[in-house]
Amino acid sequence: MLEKETNPVFNKSTGLPRKRFYRARAHSNPLSDSHFPVPVSPSHVDYSLHYPQFFALPDQMNDSKRIQFADIGCGFGGLLISLSTLFPETLMIGMELRDKVSEYVKERISALRVSNPGQYQNISVVRTNSMKYIPNYFEKGQLMKMFFLFPDPHFKEKNHRRRVISPHLLDEYAYVLGIGGIIYTITDVEELGDWMKSCLESHPMFEPLTDEELDADPVVKLLSSATEEGQKVARNGGQTFQAVFRRILPTE
Repeated sequence: MLEKETNPVFNKSTGLPRKRFYRARAHSNPLSDSHFPVPVSPSHVDYSLHYPQFFALPDQMNDSKRIQFADIGCGFGGLLISLSTLFPETLMIGMELRDKVSEYVKERISALRVSNPGQYQNISVVRTNSMKYIPNYFEKGQLMKMFFLFPDPHFKEKNHRRRVISPHLLDEYAYVLGIGGIIYTITDVEELGDWMKSCLESHPMFEPLTDEELDADPVVKLLSSATEEGQKVARNGGQTFQAVFRRILPTE
């Protein structure tokens, strides 16, 4: 295997993988069958493979070191990279269906760990279909933040069942989110933005954050700037539509 310094897949000056070698279709059909390993249950997820520095010693293997943030459809990993230094003690994972894209994120994180000793140890990526296998990865109430940034709009009405935010899927997200946990969504498609907001407003286990809470949350500022899609929208002067909701106990 070629060393990174001579391998054209990697940038010589930064050591990071080049995106052009990992390009794939913008979206995949989440209802199609894919072939990749899926843990039988959350207890079968081997955290030491994803976060070796956090689990180097036996006494570090405890419930406090569980994944708390999940970026659903993480793309090329821009949000994970930004969140990693903002929350250095929080374990977070990107979930991506496209094999080439997930491999890019894996290589990107590996390169960042090498070039920045001690940093980026708290992020990882897994290739999976989050619309099917969320309960296989997370326990009840485990997560505190879930991100759905620029998801596939699936414009045709017959394909709305493929949307990653839906009343049925919100039941699963509510299951894995702890009370007070937050769902962040953003899109540049107004109709999809209205759809996601409406689904969340109609669900008894979610309430919107107030304007004051949104202004005080440093994560909100990353939604439109940390990802490749968000940066593209900004360059083109496009609009974005956000919906940020908190997991609550349903009222009687």
